[in-house]
Amino acid sequence: MPTFSPHEILTLIDQQPRYELGDSIGPSLRLADLLSPELADLELGYGTCAGDAELRRAIAERYGVGPDDVVVTVGGVHGVFLLSYLLVEPGAQVVMTAPLFPITRTIVESLGADVRVVPLTFDEGYRLTADAVRAHLTPDTRLVSLTTPQNPSGVAIPLSTLREVAHAMAEICPTASLLVDDTYRTAVYGDAPLAHPAVSLGPRVVSVASVSKCHGAAGLRIGWVVTTDAELVAALIMAKAKTVISHSPVSEALALRLFAREDEILAERRSWLAENLAMTEDWVRANSDLVEWVRPDAGATCAIRLGPAVDLDRFRQETAELGAHLAHGEWFDDVPNVSYLGFGFLPPADLKGALDALRRALLASCVRRAG
Repeated sequence: MPTFSPHEILTLIDQQPRYELGDSIGPSLRLADLLSPELADLELGYGTCAGDAELRRAIAERYGVGPDDVVVTVGGVHGVFLLSYLLVEPGAQVVMTAPLFPITRTIVESLGADVRVVPLTFDEGYRLTADAVRAHLTPDTRLVSLTTPQNPSGVAIPLSTLREVAHAMAEICPTASLLVDDTYRTAVYGDAPLAHPAVSLGPRVVSVASVSKCHGAAGLRIGWVVTTDAELVAALIMAKAKTVISHSPVSEALALRLFAREDEILAERRSWLAENLAMTEDWVRANSDLVEWVRPDAGATCAIRLGPAVDLDRFRQETAELGAHLAHGEWFDDVPNVSYLGFGFLPPADLKGALDALRRALLASCVRRAG
């Protein structure tokens, strides 16, 4: 029967190490940050299948579309699931990259998809080209699934590249959809500009995101799908109705409060990310004889690669003993000597302690050569 296999990435939720460096989120908001007196009068009935109208309007404004182009989902992953369920039949071809967030691939594999993987590598800076995607497209392709900025590398795919991918799909597989997960789009550093939403590229391009990563509100389980394809919107609403019926009106009301304070919340988090990124960059530079990295474009994680002088097994043992929890490359279909360091979760003072612990682990794991 169809099933979902266990995966080590779930340790990011189930474990509480001293230094959590594997997570791809910033610090969590607290309920008190979003509460207001009017919420006491909120009726605890069903919400609507499409999602609260005001919430859909707030999301639509951020994508330059209308509220009828938005469906609220139970987190971004619910949106990915519904889209995959609607667009991918057994044997259908799906093109995606690796490394990637493993649940994205698990979903389409559980539906019996023929997954074609575009490999991205550390040496090439995890940069995706349209030609690499084109090489995997066939008339049987039904879905191309991309993430920008990527999870877990934080490397962004330029809008120009996405446009080239959409043009290649229109030529080779015109009925296929391009799914762009842009959950980390607003997690820029300091005053860096936001990337333009990919959904602007046309009705065959669908965006998915949530308030879980950039906004620190994973517990609300608020995500969304944005598409200007009215037929797909109707299918998504029906699929949502027949799986979860509606979202919690409490979560939707709190999400509206979050969006009302979004500028303030994101400004604080972007400053936090910029400070922690600079600290991480200094750490990489100070340890460049033992480790290297790919500097991310946005988001709260980066890829680091151990040098040949570091014994991987010993390093993992040392980090575990020091209470530092990194995300392993294999979790994301990357090579073992690459790890993903989440620099956005810990306060700066705690991140410094965590990076100091990683340095001790690196030094303790150096291969000693005779002579």
